[in-house]
Amino acid sequence: MSWIKENKFIASLGGGTLLGAIVLLFVASQGSKKYATAKETFDSAYDEASRFEKLALYPKAPNRDAKTTALELYKKSVDNLQAAFEPFRPKDIKNITIQEFTNNLLGANAEVKKAFETSNVALPEAFFLGFERYTNTQASSNNTGILGYQLNSIKTLMLLLAKAKPQGLLNLYRPALPEEQNQPYTPAANSAARALPLEITFVGTEKSVREFLSSISKQDQQFIVVRSIRLSNVKKDPPRAADAKFETAPVTGDANALDPAAAGAFVIPGEAVPADVTAAAPATPAPSSNRTLYQVLGNEEIQVFLRLDLLQFLPAKKLP
Repeated sequence: MSWIKENKFIASLGGGTLLGAIVLLFVASQGSKKYATAKETFDSAYDEASRFEKLALYPKAPNRDAKTTALELYKKSVDNLQAAFEPFRPKDIKNITIQEFTNNLLGANAEVKKAFETSNVALPEAFFLGFERYTNTQASSNNTGILGYQLNSIKTLMLLLAKAKPQGLLNLYRPALPEEQNQPYTPAANSAARALPLEITFVGTEKSVREFLSSISKQDQQFIVVRSIRLSNVKKDPPRAADAKFETAPVTGDANALDPAAAGAFVIPGEAVPADVTAAAPATPAPSSNRTLYQVLGNEEIQVFLRLDLLQFLPAKKLP
């Protein structure tokens, strides 16, 4: 007791700390019990719900009929969806000879180049419809079927682009298929189509971009999905006031003829205009340049990057 009297502050501090620790321990104990109870209740409810999910449908006539109806509706919707894609599904993809594929590739490339030349659209120097690897080597006879199918789709796309008349095609990239790397293609489980990716970069006006995208959506033989698109202005800087340079409007006719006094004739107010002062047609200004208006209205050229998927629909599947 004498030590406590001599060290009252330390004794008070120690006693308060001990009391606080006891209170915290009691609160933590109560919280732990509540958590344990809540977790036990949750686990019990989860186990019960999981058990109910695994149980078979209770064998009552209304439940059986409702399940049968739902399955029939689902099967019908799947069949209708597969029928809607039937026009895009290739009948049969057969391998052809290497020489036939090479001839088809050369012919398609020449046709596309002629279409771009007719539309005055620039092409990359090494353009070969994305099949540049076959400029100095031959395709495998085991791959000519799928490569021919892809070739026809790319040719259709390029003819549509040439018809839209952009300024120029910058790049056409076709990733190599697994078959070209001596690897078999294995579709994923329950997959309905195979995606053949393609990347296109070109420069053109907004009108050419709009027409090209619209033409893609109207195809009735190839089903093409636009996965991503990036648009950027070729001209990075916005138009400035100093860029506005309009043509001077030339005057057609005598502008002073509209005013007799300006033409040198003296006219008393209220009297007729002398006969020698003939009226002339008003001056017609020539139309001003649209060069600046095009920049303001958004008609400047844009660079477009498209990532597409040419879909090859797999054979239709019958539901059990």
